[in-house]
Amino acid sequence: VQLQASGGGLVQAGDSLRLSCAASGPTFRSHAMGWFRQAPGKEREFVAATDWSGHLTYYSDSVKGRFSISRDNAKKLVILQMTNLKPEDTAVYSCAAGQGILADTDSRQYHSWGQGTLVTVSS
Repeated sequence: VQLQASGGGLVQAGDSLRLSCAASGPTFRSHAMGWFRQAPGKEREFVAATDWSGHLTYYSDSVKGRFSISRDNAKKLVILQMTNLKPEDTAVYSCAAGQGILADTDSRQYHSWGQGTLVTVSS
């Protein structure tokens, strides 16, 4: 599955932003999907994930209550809705397809990665 993330930009603290991940290929619904981010000088970290159905979702503690992940299998789309953004959310955000149908917080369980989209939150 091929992935393309979009929707990043420069926003102010407290603003909202919606990231999209468009997938191509016939097996999209067979993969869990995740969002990860990497800030300058830091390691990549887990943000959110959903299983193949979209019914089970997982979030890192740092974004829980502010971010929401969803997917539309018919449109082959994964959305990360981000609200109440903080300067520490500044990073390159990437979507990834899991090796199976169950979501995971470990980036090693994801085998296809899209090109990231930059989110910058000013204070």
